[in-house]
Amino acid sequence: MKIGYLGPEATFTDYAVRQLFPEAERIPFVSIPECMDAATAGEIDAAIVPLENSIEGSVNLTIDYLVHETDLQIVGEAVVPIRQHLLVHPNHLDKWKEVQLICSHPHALAQCHKFLHKEFKGIPLEHMSSTAAAAKFVQSHPERNIAAIANSLAGEEYGLALAQQNIHDYSYNHTVFAVLAKSGETISIDPTVESKTSLMVTLPSDHAGTLHQVLSAFSWRKLNLSKIESRPMKTGLGKYFFIIDINLKIDDVLIPGAIAELEALGCTVKMLGSYCSYKI
Repeated sequence: MKIGYLGPEATFTDYAVRQLFPEAERIPFVSIPECMDAATAGEIDAAIVPLENSIEGSVNLTIDYLVHETDLQIVGEAVVPIRQHLLVHPNHLDKWKEVQLICSHPHALAQCHKFLHKEFKGIPLEHMSSTAAAAKFVQSHPERNIAAIANSLAGEEYGLALAQQNIHDYSYNHTVFAVLAKSGETISIDPTVESKTSLMVTLPSDHAGTLHQVLSAFSWRKLNLSKIESRPMKTGLGKYFFIIDINLKIDDVLIPGAIAELEALGCTVKMLGSYCSYKI
């Protein structure tokens, strides 16, 4: 099995792949769209990309690309604890408080805002495509006293020294990674923790109270929703679609009945996936 992920090696996404598919061939991609495009083209069996962080919220690029640009479905998800560390080149470990630049993925920098504000106020921050790319950048510039924010796997992979560990602002910092594959594909992962069904719902225009009616379709069936989130349709101001997560794998009665009720209201409903969720 070939599994694509947001690279380079030793990103949090790579860590998720190693835990979920230890025997698979891992193929890194430089961006989320490239990874998803490869799955769409059949170059890989599945793509694993970040979907949501407990601190920073949804990864909008993943959601928008899934909805607007591909026909992939979510066939699984993994919840991974995020531990951010300050990594430097071994040549500069004794001078880590004097770093002249700190680089990482924008989400990682935001997750460590309090630490950075306290220890490195005024020091430039540079955005990278991933935390591992930041670690690789530090490795390739041993002459510069710079630091990366990344995980311990990246530190090991790129031979960096741990200057400060667990610098994230909140102890409960988790990221959900989506396993994406073509419709009809099945991905088997053990053990199963819980199940979900994700829908994209577009409301009819100029229909007062529709969102209330949409929620009622789930409520009276006692379908528990774990998330409802709006995203712009990209067709004009005030036009949105909703991502709705139901804490139940699709059945023969309840969820199909709710979908039929929504469509009767004039809503457009797209199934994004019905899948198992795993905690790593």
